[in-house]
Amino acid sequence: MRKTVTGVALVAALALLTGCGSSDDGGGSGEKSGKKEGSSSGAAAKPGGDADAGGSGKGAAHQVTLEVGGQGKTQIMYVSDTNHMEQVTLPWKKTFEITLEGAEKKVGHVVSVVPGSVQGGDGMLSAAPCTITVDGDKVSDNDGGKAKKPMCEHMLK
Repeated sequence: MRKTVTGVALVAALALLTGCGSSDDGGGSGEKSGKKEGSSSGAAAKPGGDADAGGSGKGAAHQVTLEVGGQGKTQIMYVSDTNHMEQVTLPWKKTFEITLEGAEKKVGHVVSVVPGSVQGGDGMLSAAPCTITVDGDKVSDNDGGKAKKPMCEHMLK
């Protein structure tokens, strides 16, 4: 139990540090800051890919869905456009759109979810199952909470 809690705390701290470099327009609007829902790609406005010269402009938009399974309530931490921590009722699902901009088009953008612990059928606590789906394709899952890493993460490119 102590190792699980320590591991989840370490992973959460790492995810927080990883997300510190993300851009934020300062609008304070959660998922919508920097990555607007329903926004169109700026690259389409300039034929021939001129919007991509020098790494500036916008890339393709990706629809990202984070899911955490199980029953009851737990704390989760997730990174989409910024870092978020919430107390949620399971099962939980969050869908948002991320458009890669500037250097993100070249190096990528990490999305992740760190689920809290849930009680299994044997009465033991373990990481809740999680999945990440990007544009309709499952790209990450923690094997029902049994994977070595109790989280799900994916690098959007």
